[in-house]
Amino acid sequence: MKTTKRMVSAFPLWGIGGLLLLAGCGGGGAATEQTASAPTAVEVKVETVHVQSVEQAQEYTGDITPYSKNMIASQTAMRIEKILVEVGDYVKAGQLLVKMEESAYLQAKLQLENLKTDYSRSYALHETGGVSKQVIDQLKTQLDVTEESVANLYKNTYLLSPIAGIVTSRSFDNGDMTGGQPILQVQQLKPVKIKLNIQEQYFSAIKLNMPATIKLDVLPGREFQGKVHLVYPTVDAVSHTVTTEIVWENDRLELRPGMFARVALNFGTKDHVVVPDKAIVKQPGTDDRYVYVLQNDQTVSYTKVELGQRLGDRYEVLSGLKDGNRVVVAGISKLINGTLVRVMN
Repeated sequence: MKTTKRMVSAFPLWGIGGLLLLAGCGGGGAATEQTASAPTAVEVKVETVHVQSVEQAQEYTGDITPYSKNMIASQTAMRIEKILVEVGDYVKAGQLLVKMEESAYLQAKLQLENLKTDYSRSYALHETGGVSKQVIDQLKTQLDVTEESVANLYKNTYLLSPIAGIVTSRSFDNGDMTGGQPILQVQQLKPVKIKLNIQEQYFSAIKLNMPATIKLDVLPGREFQGKVHLVYPTVDAVSHTVTTEIVWENDRLELRPGMFARVALNFGTKDHVVVPDKAIVKQPGTDDRYVYVLQNDQTVSYTKVELGQRLGDRYEVLSGLKDGNRVVVAGISKLINGTLVRVMN
């Protein structure tokens, strides 16, 4: 009976110890697992961005083109009698450039003179009652049609320049049959113009006669002050740009068609957020740009932004950020949307 009592008394001590040992082991494992799964904050540097007044100066590129150009041609197939100018010649508006074969015109002119004579005689007889009014009306109609035909034939026989400009090309020689195709091309180079495609955001800011500074790569260090001459009334639905024409008087003929030009326009100022360039992230495979914005001093959000012009080591932001946002400028490579971060001073 005494032995049984000792065994029963010893067992609870061993069992309690074992249980305590197991509990101790189990508790240590749980603590270790909790510590291992705790997320590690990524160290980053941030900068607060603000709204600033940004000058809306934009530069565009385009080619110099003639203010106008004309193809000198006869409407019908005729033989060239004589070309009176050469490529490079400066011509005045109304100057005779090409004389076509005259026989058809001279014949039509003679016919017209005969009709005028017949009409005058018949009208005199009509006044005395010798010819009816119906005959006079028919003759007058025939005379008007012939006069118009002769005038048109004159225009196609003696080819005049409709503009003052320079002869820039010649396609035929004396004696050739033209087939109604252009013989010469005349380009008006005083003034010249440049066509630009301007972003639709500036549509309301483009004004006629707005000054434009023109620079040419072939004339380094020179600037020419042109102006906005024409603004197209619609915006291209694909490129979201508006076509605008800039003109320069070009009195000394320094600018020639085909030259590459850079044109600067100033649309005033706008208040926009400005962000450091090192905060900008380019989305691979797209043209989209993003920044990481600090949220509650703990996490970052991957935020798409629309950039404007570059301002040294910063960018103008057209949309996506607000004044006072804090953006990540260092440690970006380790971030994804929602990453836990720790801000370093």
